[in-house]
Amino acid sequence: MTLGTIGPRTSLSEHVVRILRAKMAGGELPPGARLREAEIAEALDVSRGPVREALALLEAEGQVEIKRHRGAFVSILTQRDVEEVHTLRTAVETLAGERAATRLTPDHLAELDRVLEEMKRTSGAVQPEEAVALDLAFHDVIYDAADHVRLQRVWTSIRSQVAFFLHTRNINFPDFPTVGYPEHKELRDILASGDPAAAREAVAEHMRGAYSRLRQLELPEA
Repeated sequence: MTLGTIGPRTSLSEHVVRILRAKMAGGELPPGARLREAEIAEALDVSRGPVREALALLEAEGQVEIKRHRGAFVSILTQRDVEEVHTLRTAVETLAGERAATRLTPDHLAELDRVLEEMKRTSGAVQPEEAVALDLAFHDVIYDAADHVRLQRVWTSIRSQVAFFLHTRNINFPDFPTVGYPEHKELRDILASGDPAAAREAVAEHMRGAYSRLRQLELPEA
C-alpha cells in the first residue's frame, strides 16, 4: 500500500485520517478493503497508536468498520447508508442554502464563481476524485456563507461520507463534465438572488438529483 509521506500536521492521528480519507474517496482503498494497522503505520512511518486512533475516528464517521478479532475494513456502501446520509444532508444543506441566500458576501460569490470556472473546464474527461473535490468545494462555500457554527460542525462530520458517496456516483455515472457545471451554476444564481425560499427549494432539488443516481446502483439493503 502506497500512502505517501508524512508532512506537516497538528497530530499524527489527524494526518493518518486525512490520508486514509483521501485514499478511500479516490478509490485506492475500495469498499471492503482491509486496513492493516501495521502496514499503514509502516507506510506512514508512524507508530500503530495514531493509526488505531485514526481508524476509530473513521469508524465513528461510518467510513470504516472494525470487526472483532478480524480487524478494520473500508465500509461497504448500502442502500440504507445512502438513504440516511441523503436525508441528513438534505436537512442540513437546505437550511444552509436558506441562510446563505441572505448572507453571501462578494468573497463568497467570487469563490463560487472560481469553482464554477474549474467545473466549466472539465468539459472533457474528468477523474472521479477531481469531480468530488470540485463538488465539495462548491458546497463548502454554502456552509461557510450560512454563518452557523453548529451547522458547519454537522457538515464536517458527514463530509467524508458525502465524498465517499460522490466518488461512487461519479464512477458509475461519469456525467459530471456535462451536468456538474450547469447544475451548480443554476444553484449559484438562485442563491445569489437573495430569496431564501427559492434557495431552499433549489438545494432540495439538487439533492434529489444526486440521490436518484445513487438509488440506481445495485447495493445491498443493509
